[in-house]
Amino acid sequence: MWHGMPIWALKRLSTVERPRGNMAIFGSTGPSRKITGMSRVASALTLVGAITILAVVAAPRSASAAELPVPLGAAANFAVLAGTTITSTGLSEVNGDIGVSPGTAVTGFPPGQLNGSLHANDASAVAGQSDLAIAYNDAVSRTTTAVVSDQLGGTTKTTGVYESVAGTFDITGDLTLDAQGDPNAVFIFKTTTTLITGASSMVNLANGAQACNVFWQVGSSATLGANSTLRGNLLAFTSITVGAALEVDGRTLAINGAVTMDTATITRSTCAVPGELSISAPETADLGSANLGGVVSGNLGPVTVTDERLLSAPTWTATVVATNFVTSGLPVHTISNTNVSYWSGPATSTSGIGTFTSEHPTAGDAEIINVERTAFTLTNGIGNNSATWDPVVSVQIPLTAVAGAYSGTVTFSVA
Repeated sequence: MWHGMPIWALKRLSTVERPRGNMAIFGSTGPSRKITGMSRVASALTLVGAITILAVVAAPRSASAAELPVPLGAAANFAVLAGTTITSTGLSEVNGDIGVSPGTAVTGFPPGQLNGSLHANDASAVAGQSDLAIAYNDAVSRTTTAVVSDQLGGTTKTTGVYESVAGTFDITGDLTLDAQGDPNAVFIFKTTTTLITGASSMVNLANGAQACNVFWQVGSSATLGANSTLRGNLLAFTSITVGAALEVDGRTLAINGAVTMDTATITRSTCAVPGELSISAPETADLGSANLGGVVSGNLGPVTVTDERLLSAPTWTATVVATNFVTSGLPVHTISNTNVSYWSGPATSTSGIGTFTSEHPTAGDAEIINVERTAFTLTNGIGNNSATWDPVVSVQIPLTAVAGAYSGTVTFSVA
């Protein structure tokens, strides 16, 4: 109500009551964030804007894959596992455990560097070999999805189970494994005899492919050429020879024979863990000042949706809604949320693949947010992604408003 207060009194009141804009987060460690903001109404009243950022977190979902990974069991603990001996020449580096069973001989460490534990026919090595045999047989039993040339170099493969027409695989040049945006894509290569990689050959990962999901089942022995890079878990029935200055991103696991290496680097691979879909906003904002009958309007600061669910085809929708703005003292005075409008503006930054759409790209697209409105969307996504925008909230000040400090809530959600 106006209460008949003369204009000079309102002006004097406003010059006395000019609290500074501030924001504070409450419960920032959980899925809900509360942000309080203050704006000043020039020569009339003070408007306090409280903004709650509510992150509705969708549960991580696994992307579908044509194949499940080969279960390595206890063998997954090892970067190198052999049946008889492990031998290193030069300054090899192993990142992960080394194991041998039923043999016990491990030579070359030092001078080679082992960033892990050594297991010589102990309980861990025995368990690793037992599970390696199970994993090998699992890979052998997988249904072949494509029979291809024995020469993999110069080709690109997507998820599937590949078998060589000649019973052996060779890699001369580069082989690209393309997950097509699915970080859970599994690649299995089956040979009845050997795997031979040429010098300076490369196995490259593309579009979310992970070395942990690549499996090489070799019916006899594998020979890896010097200065080359192999990615994936190598499961050999007999032995593995790792050439000079070679890098293995995965594992070298031999059931019955030896693993030998020459100044090589072998790093046990791990799969990225799916994260969450979340939304965040800044801690401070100031909606600005306005006269009675005017408009308080200001940017809230960057609102960001982060999608780390590792999905092959993610989508999400961010929404926004406001409550009434009310005074904190008695008597309570209200500015209805039908006076509160919002526009998202364009994205200030995005990451990942997909179509990011602002529902309110310009001020002319602003909507009253007395009910939940769509703010931003992602469609046609591939893999992890994010989007940031700097929205504007405006509050129309009624001519009948009473001088005072008003607070309200703006809620952002994503799902």
